[in-house]
Amino acid sequence: MEHGLLWLPLLIIFFWLAWSGKNEYQKLEAYRQWAENFDQSKYDIYAIIGVKQKQITWGKPTQSLPKNLPSFSLEDVTGIRLLVNDFPVDINTLPTKGNPTIEFSFTGDKLPIKIPFTEIDLAVKWLNFLENLRQ
Repeated sequence: MEHGLLWLPLLIIFFWLAWSGKNEYQKLEAYRQWAENFDQSKYDIYAIIGVKQKQITWGKPTQSLPKNLPSFSLEDVTGIRLLVNDFPVDINTLPTKGNPTIEFSFTGDKLPIKIPFTEIDLAVKWLNFLENLRQ
């Protein structure tokens, strides 16, 4: 009886890990199919991004094929900047930790769009790529 009670938490953890792995695999497969239509794309746990010419489509990863995601043109963007913990940072003096986000500003009353990233270095690479594409 005691041995069964000791192994029960391990069994529960095993099933939870298997379930989590299956869900993440389904998200990756859905992203892989979705990303085929783009010139450049990114997947992480916070957001997916697809770039085709100067059109950016983005959203949250899901287990099914992403549909009706918001998109915008880089031609409508007036500014792109890197935020870490919601504060603008200089690319030459990057912090080592924090929650990076790329913010796109637009003219008029349109609110800025913020796309989260998991790593600061990856966000900087995408910022440079999008700035070059915008020119």
